[in-house]
Amino acid sequence: MGKKIRVLIVDDSALVRHALSKVLTSDPEIEIMGMAQDPIIAASKIRNEVPDVIILDVEMPRMDGISFLKRIMTQHPIPVIICSALVNQGGQTALSALENGAVEVIEKPNLGTKKFFEESKIRICDAVRAAALVNVKAHKYSKSIDIFPKLTADAILPGPSGKSMDKTTDTVIVVGASTGGTEALRLLIEQLPDDTPGMLVVQHMPANFTKAFAGRMDKICLVSVKEAENNDPVLPGEVLIAPGNRHMLLKRSGSRYYVELREGPLVSRHRPSVDVLFRSAARYAGKNALGVIMTGMGDDGAKGMLEMKQAGAYTIAQDEASCVVFGMPKEAIKLYAVDSILPLDKIADTLLKKCRTI
Repeated sequence: MGKKIRVLIVDDSALVRHALSKVLTSDPEIEIMGMAQDPIIAASKIRNEVPDVIILDVEMPRMDGISFLKRIMTQHPIPVIICSALVNQGGQTALSALENGAVEVIEKPNLGTKKFFEESKIRICDAVRAAALVNVKAHKYSKSIDIFPKLTADAILPGPSGKSMDKTTDTVIVVGASTGGTEALRLLIEQLPDDTPGMLVVQHMPANFTKAFAGRMDKICLVSVKEAENNDPVLPGEVLIAPGNRHMLLKRSGSRYYVELREGPLVSRHRPSVDVLFRSAARYAGKNALGVIMTGMGDDGAKGMLEMKQAGAYTIAQDEASCVVFGMPKEAIKLYAVDSILPLDKIADTLLKKCRTI
């Protein structure tokens, strides 16, 4: 193996520092560079040795995490992951962290629940590997080792039947994104007019963060943006964001589309999973759908996009130059699941043109 990813953990709780250290050292690609109970101590450690990634709490003595994040980004930019209990309390802290330069936001592992802790382990290790790729060309890194069980969309929805889906008058757009996706989605959705076909979005986010993110987007976009609720209709001019920790599926009744939210295991290491959304679009929309896979670590969505393409949908991948991490689009391209590879600023226009021809 090559050089390990060196991580600095900054949290005022010794118990949390120990838990995060245990989680991260379970991954052979990651090592702990150091730990600090507040940003002042962390700053002194960084002066002696610069980590590859920092995991940072928000509420700490002497200086809060957001203030420290701002200093890091202006004085010595390092990939930062915010890991805080506040992430799961309305989402505003998470949005502030991303706006101030954090690569990712994750919630602290619940030490009292074995299942939650195991899923947190997957999420945290994946976040660190993704953060280490930011601002570094992906091809310089070796393929990540999957050390946790990785389920496919079969765990939520059977594979496509192979039958051709009837043509309808309604078109639906499905989009998947992960690391770097919040900003990429903003730039994409801001360009859409209010008569854009209904759009479903899976962005890998913690629970509660998605509602705040959707609310922020709704204020700045011409289309309506909201966190999806079970049985929501898919309507022109509306974007539905999958809620954190719930899988989102596109379903069809007659010629109308609606949303189904499901519990279930992690799929492609995520919940919500892009693969689940894309598979449901292949099954229930077929050639009436358009799919977009955007910036993100890993391969969630690649197989689902191939199923969409095989069902007759038009598929788009964000190009490497405009991605924060060229992981998910790259994997879809490798499967020959993509019709067009486009820079971020060209995706909206292409979607609208294709919608008029479907």
